[in-house]
Amino acid sequence: MRPRQIELAEQSSRKAKVPQFSVGDTITVHVRIVEGEKERLQPFNGVVIARRGGEGMGATFTVRRIVANEGVERIFPLHSPKVARIEVHRSGHVRRKKLYYLRERVGKARRLRERRRSIASARAEAPASEPQPEPVEQ
Repeated sequence: MRPRQIELAEQSSRKAKVPQFSVGDTITVHVRIVEGEKERLQPFNGVVIARRGGEGMGATFTVRRIVANEGVERIFPLHSPKVARIEVHRSGHVRRKKLYYLRERVGKARRLRERRRSIASARAEAPASEPQPEPVEQ
């Protein structure tokens, strides 16, 4: 059992809105980079190949991408202040919890199938369309 003070400290530094993503999803992680006195956001997009630590403060996820025919992996803490935001682009259909086998794959063999969504969940995620004005009779 964890002491109450630790839980309160963790809740204050935990991010409020973390998008739902899982292993196999293609995401973009916007990372805060400090250069001298300037701060900028650098996007890192790739496939999530692993998640660890559940949803708590120690939660991390690993993103893999290909740069100049070399694989690059980065491990991001989920609740880090360096991670500005996370965008989910595609949901991949996978049957494993860790996708380390993608490290050996080359070319088209590296692709993942897209996860199918039900119509109800697609409608819930889609932004509500604006109501159309009714035509005026003359």
